[in-house]
Amino acid sequence: MSTVGFIEASGLEYRLPDGRVLFHDTSFRVGDGDKVALIGANGTGKTTLLRLVSGELSPAAGGTRVVGGLGVMPQFVGSVRDATTVQEFLVSLAGPALRKAFAAVEDAELAMLEAESEATQLRYASALAEWAEAGGYDAEVAWDVVSGAALDLSFDQAKYRELRTLSGGEQKRIALEALFRSDAEVLLLDEPDNYLDVPGKRHLERMMSASRKTVLYVSHDREMLAATATRVLTLEAAGVWVHGGGFRGYHQARDGRLERLDERHRRWEEEHQRLKDLVHTLQQQAKISASMAGKYRATQTRLARFESAGPPPERPVQQKVRMRLQGSRTGMRAVRCSGLELTGLTDPFDLEVFFGERVAVLGANGTGKSHLLRLLAAGGSDGDLHEQARHGDTVAHRGTARLGARVRPGWFAQTQARPDLYGRTLVDILGRGDGDRDGRPRGAAMSALRRYELQAQADQAFESLSGGEQARFQILLLELQGSTLLLLDEPTDNLDLHSADALQEALDRFEGTVLAVTHDRWFAAGFDRCLLLYDDGTVRESAEPDWGTEPAGA
Repeated sequence: MSTVGFIEASGLEYRLPDGRVLFHDTSFRVGDGDKVALIGANGTGKTTLLRLVSGELSPAAGGTRVVGGLGVMPQFVGSVRDATTVQEFLVSLAGPALRKAFAAVEDAELAMLEAESEATQLRYASALAEWAEAGGYDAEVAWDVVSGAALDLSFDQAKYRELRTLSGGEQKRIALEALFRSDAEVLLLDEPDNYLDVPGKRHLERMMSASRKTVLYVSHDREMLAATATRVLTLEAAGVWVHGGGFRGYHQARDGRLERLDERHRRWEEEHQRLKDLVHTLQQQAKISASMAGKYRATQTRLARFESAGPPPERPVQQKVRMRLQGSRTGMRAVRCSGLELTGLTDPFDLEVFFGERVAVLGANGTGKSHLLRLLAAGGSDGDLHEQARHGDTVAHRGTARLGARVRPGWFAQTQARPDLYGRTLVDILGRGDGDRDGRPRGAAMSALRRYELQAQADQAFESLSGGEQARFQILLLELQGSTLLLLDEPTDNLDLHSADALQEALDRFEGTVLAVTHDRWFAAGFDRCLLLYDDGTVRESAEPDWGTEPAGA
């Protein structure tokens, strides 16, 4: 198949429900076979822009055009409340004809169950013929390959499994394998690398580089951006600009652009002031000499046209996320595990983490990394039991995991794993004392939210925030709790580039101990040592990362 797919956006404008303009006069083109990264600060509208391109949302002005079949992967693939099966999910990723044919087969099967008759049998036979004509049986053959690559299962084994029973990484793998093997010539991928382990990310990078499809994707993984982006589309200052090179030269190009914008604004202000001064001078002269009236009116018209044309494009407001993770001195041994076995996941292992160390917890999905952090977040344990974790999960284990003197753990969960915060606004959460022991009046809460650039979201429910906003708020809670041991479960997954840099700088200043589960290769490079968890249950320590083997089907 020769790739002919492309995306065009012209004069897009989108307004939030409260009337605020998220972006306006936004135009761009993503051409044949390009792999274009869409980046920008959390909350600038990256996901909204993808939803406009897909047709899920309608703009206030302007429009989009997609030439070629379109495949879409949303930011959050499944949820703990979603009973969608693997088969239904794969159908949802297919084209409209296949989706319609599948719905007809489902309806016909239900009708036969309710009352089997010659009419319902004919209806079922007609639905199967429609399914075949739409390419359903060919799709099932392709889905068998997808299931094998993503889950190491046949399609028949996997199709009735509920999506919520799969890990986040498995859900992402199914979607990506299906989309890259599909006939769609244009793909929209919203954070496709989130919840993938590093071998999975490398597999995704290879798929993207080898594919002839046109791809517009959102990612915050700096290694992936450097490996795959042929161009970078930045959403900022209520508009977009395009960097024609890859990500490695992006920051230098953006700095140069900001310098040029500053110079254009300076010249515009100088010319604006010169014209205003000239109008004022000619006004005074026209009062004295009638011969100056014509020149005065002409200059007024020139000033009006200049102001109507407006200044150069708005200079982006630099993010100023200010994280103050402070910590304090604790006992020399912050964590000590002896004969610790995470039931069904790891062999027994010993671990000592000393005050001030930064330990990266690495391994494939499903090896027990998050379980270890949840156990420590609950305060550890002194014996063989099913320890109750702080937010309701149980961590089955044997052996002991103890925290040192004056160690106060603070847990950063993967952003979809905090149901304790659902249904409550950010101010409400802080005001009721979840942020610190004494609670915070609204003014103090707003001040704290402002440092994390979350003041505009103060009265939003936690679950309504973007993934990056949820992540920043969780870090703020850690700060206000005064944690001395930070247990971070993939903290950079949803953070924009600036926020990820701010977190790394804050951790550099933090007086305390850090254990972080991460698949972020850029982030992991700053840690002292690694705790490696393998698929066979082995646990060992290393001074260098070991990102494991390639995923099945790679």
